[in-house]
Amino acid sequence: MSDKLRIAKQFIAALPYSGALGMELQELDGGVAVIDMPYDERLIGDPRTGVLHGGAVSALMDTCCGAAVMSHPSNPGGTATIDLRIEYLRAAVPGQRITARAECYHVTRNVAFVRATAQDEEDGSPVATATGSFTVEGKR
Repeated sequence: MSDKLRIAKQFIAALPYSGALGMELQELDGGVAVIDMPYDERLIGDPRTGVLHGGAVSALMDTCCGAAVMSHPSNPGGTATIDLRIEYLRAAVPGQRITARAECYHVTRNVAFVRATAQDEEDGSPVATATGSFTVEGKR
């Protein structure tokens, strides 16, 4: 396991909300991160349908985007979210794990730009997409 992956796994595990949501880092390399989250009845947003609350999906995508920025080869430090726009495309299927994949595709001196998708276990369309900007620390 690479040092970046080990450090990122420790960082994510130390975040109380990521632990509460059951997030697990699956991949981290070269500006790409993949994090998944199991279905949890405590996170249901609509009791009639059993669909997870959008806030849980949002937290997953934000965390995944930040991890992608931290893994980018030209970002020597940490990061924080400046702006994150999430488009919810459909409800996640109740009972299914959700996986987010984020790619940091451009880094300037002060800002990193990221795009991401979240999928459940169904083949086909994503549950949500996101674009965002994040701080870049320590780059000169």
